[in-house]
Amino acid sequence: MPIDTRHPKEIRADIRSGKLTGVTAGLGAGYVQANLAVLPRDHAYDFLLFCQRNPRPCPLIEVTDPGSPEPVGVAPGADLRTDIPGYRIWTNGVLAEEVKDATPYWRDDLVAFLLGCSFTFEWALLEAGIRLWHVEHGKNVAMWRTSIPCRPAGVFHGPMVVSMRPIAAPEIAKAVTASARFPSAHGAPIHVGDPAAIGIKDVTAPDYGDAQHFRPGDVPVFWACGVTPQAVALASKPPYMITHSPGHMFITDVPNGALAAL
Repeated sequence: MPIDTRHPKEIRADIRSGKLTGVTAGLGAGYVQANLAVLPRDHAYDFLLFCQRNPRPCPLIEVTDPGSPEPVGVAPGADLRTDIPGYRIWTNGVLAEEVKDATPYWRDDLVAFLLGCSFTFEWALLEAGIRLWHVEHGKNVAMWRTSIPCRPAGVFHGPMVVSMRPIAAPEIAKAVTASARFPSAHGAPIHVGDPAAIGIKDVTAPDYGDAQHFRPGDVPVFWACGVTPQAVALASKPPYMITHSPGHMFITDVPNGALAAL
């Protein structure tokens, strides 16, 4: 898969116009991508507290003013209603629709949260010489709901979601070190090896995204994932919520290096 090195503003313009509609892995080389969760103001404090209590799956990088779709701190001039390739609309914990434009679903009381994404530390993995099958083949990363409970906050509770990448056994230590430098993009893995230990019955059948190819000697490595709010929506059943479709992220103007820990 060719790597898209254009500035995020150009990529977002193509997403807004409908020219780009797929997953965003491999896009915006060197720039932070983010998960989206949008909730009514009445639920925003509880969700903010949930993120603070669960920083591994929900690392906050931006919160908008009520009613504003512009993430001023990370992408001035962008529009969270149109600049993501796919959205999910949730009503009372039920997935009601998947759409390409969230403008008709936006309300004046909505607060948008942008959460760090593993696509950020993937660049560090690639720079370290670690092959990522889903990036090479233009696929979505594989994701699962786990048996690991998040710490509740207000009305919000539910299981942690993880993403998984097959990593060659000799490269696992390098992958851990590279991703650990990005705590605002989920940081180091939460589990290496046996999927059943975290409640995953079949590593070939993800709950979200695409099944991954294992080469001989590969080991499944699991990181906390920003799709966690969608599993939390299923469990907590907030009356209204907008999220990104898994793998369809918001690309910010923030360089990946800005999230790297020293």
